[in-house]
Amino acid sequence: MEQLTDFSKPTLIQLPKITDARGNLSFLQNSDQIPFVIQRVFWIYDVPGGEKRGGHAFINQQEVIIVLSGSLDIIVVDPDGIESKFCLNRSYFGLYIPPLHWRHLENFSTNSVSVHLSDSEFSESDYIRNYEQFKNLK
Repeated sequence: MEQLTDFSKPTLIQLPKITDARGNLSFLQNSDQIPFVIQRVFWIYDVPGGEKRGGHAFINQQEVIIVLSGSLDIIVVDPDGIESKFCLNRSYFGLYIPPLHWRHLENFSTNSVSVHLSDSEFSESDYIRNYEQFKNLK
């Protein structure tokens, strides 16, 4: 099947949702829904009110963020400085973020849980943690 999704920019990915009176089920499979093989998975939870997470870009890493419970906002800035806000509050949507896009997470609801799928293992050298450095990459 031909993939028509443009993964050069942040993209909401709708995951399958199987509805059932006993509870719904969603899933993902590397080659079916996301443009990379998962190498690392981590999750964020118990974020105190008013706190932000993230505040960085990756040089090479790609990521998909899925909010499994609750809600949060993801602010993404592309290499041209254009800012987009994504409100995630359904566990059958994931946000794909390509390399060289600044992001931070905010507005966490009580008991929110996000899972992050990455195409690479952790490497501090892949992080850009200074926003001015990120803006000057062009």
